[in-house]
Amino acid sequence: NSDDLRTANIICDSPEGVTCLVIDRDTFNQLISNLDEIRNRYNDEGVSERKKIYEEFREVKLSDLRVISTLGVGGFGRVELVQLAQDKSRSFALKQMKKAQIVETRQQQHIMSEKEIMSEANSDFIVKLYKTFKDRKFLYMLMESCLGGELWTILRDRGHFDDGTTRFYTACVVEAFDYLHSRNIIYRDLKPENLLLDVSGYVKLVDFGFAKKLQSGRKTWTFCGTPEYVAPEVILNRGHDISADYWSLGVLMFELLTGTPPFTGADPMRTYNIILKGIDAIEFPRNITRNASALIKKLCRDNPTERLGYQRGGISEIQKHKWFDGFYWEGLRNRSLPPPILPKVQSVVDTANFDDYPADPDGPPPDDLSGWDDDF
Repeated sequence: NSDDLRTANIICDSPEGVTCLVIDRDTFNQLISNLDEIRNRYNDEGVSERKKIYEEFREVKLSDLRVISTLGVGGFGRVELVQLAQDKSRSFALKQMKKAQIVETRQQQHIMSEKEIMSEANSDFIVKLYKTFKDRKFLYMLMESCLGGELWTILRDRGHFDDGTTRFYTACVVEAFDYLHSRNIIYRDLKPENLLLDVSGYVKLVDFGFAKKLQSGRKTWTFCGTPEYVAPEVILNRGHDISADYWSLGVLMFELLTGTPPFTGADPMRTYNIILKGIDAIEFPRNITRNASALIKKLCRDNPTERLGYQRGGISEIQKHKWFDGFYWEGLRNRSLPPPILPKVQSVVDTANFDDYPADPDGPPPDDLSGWDDDF
């Protein structure tokens, strides 16, 4: 800020100490200008891509979709594999949610938030939403189909993953979190069931029912998530932010490496008590390497502000951790890095990588005409 020196100082923390770079003010302003240009170009590309999707699916109606089979069953309904009647060259996932059940469980705001966040998202590591529909009984989300199946199914069949396989899938989640957190969006529902493999073997985040856009520097107090993955500050109702996602990332790493999450009790309350005892009370199996163990413990710190990813260096601190030494991040981003598991998918309607599901025993839900979903 010294006018006579006309310099700008950039201070960078590093393990070796503090480095001070002195540059002239014009150069500094040019750097900032370049960063703004890159950021705007990136945002413009995202907006442009979403506009293309809107135009492509603008005329598509619910009646144009043909159900092929069921891909999954959730709390509010089912996810069906569908095709457009006039186009057999590709397929989609159609998420159906019972409106009356959403109202009964008071999840209206979560559903509207899910639609808003997914409508704007444009990342190779997040399942794309193409269009939404509604009728008297259901809300529908037409999404990208990922026919490689759930990561949970593969983990169940294999028991656990090795270091390299876990590293690849964890890196995919880190990229998804980088995209979301840079937009102040907290995900809050990380688990293997919400990670789908596309036909190339890359992982994408799905199910944004608990995701929320936060105001910068603010916290949220909603208690939500899968018990084994819930951060201690959520349990203690102290308010939470994106740091809760880094806790869940550590839990995911442990589960992928061992087959079970580190915090598991006979019921949710016992699970929460184990979580509150902390990661240091957990015995790590020998197959978890020293670097993997160190990263998990840095992600699962009791104090949210101490978690790796949440500190000054941001999510890049996770990417620079020793466990990721030699990992080809650019290859992951441009999808040139070979995945550890290449799923077998014979066609655009091949559902062999998914479990079989019976028909809904409850039958059609009651109508809901209250109008809470007018903007869906």
